[in-house]
Amino acid sequence: MKTLYRIVFLSIIMAVPAALNAQVLITLLLGDALNSEKIEFGLIGGLNRSYILDIEDAEGMNNFDLGFYFHILMKNKSYLSTGVLVKSNVGATGMATYHIGDEDFDAVYEDGTLTKRINCFYVPILFHQRFNQRWYIEAGPQLGLIRKPVDIFKVDDFGGNLTYERDVSDEYKRIDAGLLGGVGYKFRKEPKSMSVGINYYYGLVNVSDVPDLTIKNSAIYFYIKIPIGVEKKTEE
Repeated sequence: MKTLYRIVFLSIIMAVPAALNAQVLITLLLGDALNSEKIEFGLIGGLNRSYILDIEDAEGMNNFDLGFYFHILMKNKSYLSTGVLVKSNVGATGMATYHIGDEDFDAVYEDGTLTKRINCFYVPILFHQRFNQRWYIEAGPQLGLIRKPVDIFKVDDFGGNLTYERDVSDEYKRIDAGLLGGVGYKFRKEPKSMSVGINYYYGLVNVSDVPDLTIKNSAIYFYIKIPIGVEKKTEE
């Protein structure tokens, strides 16, 4: 099991941008100290398929997630599950482009496609209930802090792909919020072990700050949770 942990840790570190490596390493170093009899701490990572609920031609978009989590024992097999996704994008793709007021630009991207990529820090606050020492369900609110949203214009023309990213931070509110819920499976019967699961997020807040444009996010999350320092404590 130790070898498996190391392989997964290394894979995650190599897969994320350099700017996030320090956060991952800090999480690994603090794992031993933060895990206790009533607290499980570790890394969470995976993929999500995100959607914008209120734009008809919007198509789903695949994103990578990375963060850390806490399971805090409340009573028996009931936990408070929380944490932070430090890297988590939502949004959608496949939409029609729009004019930005530059005639040359508008002419080039007239028949292109638009992707709205909304970068967020998400914090779930979930009631987490376990059954049969393996399966669990969880549900509750999720809050998000929006940062650096961009509109990506793309057109396949002129013998290749042309892409342009437009910073649209002033067109968004800063807070996203909605409901999150799903099911998961623990690899071992011990209270602390690796687990996999699927959650669905339904956004309740219109994050658009543009009149007559409604953007409510939703996403399906596929994740793996890896507790830090648990194997060492078990051996002791």
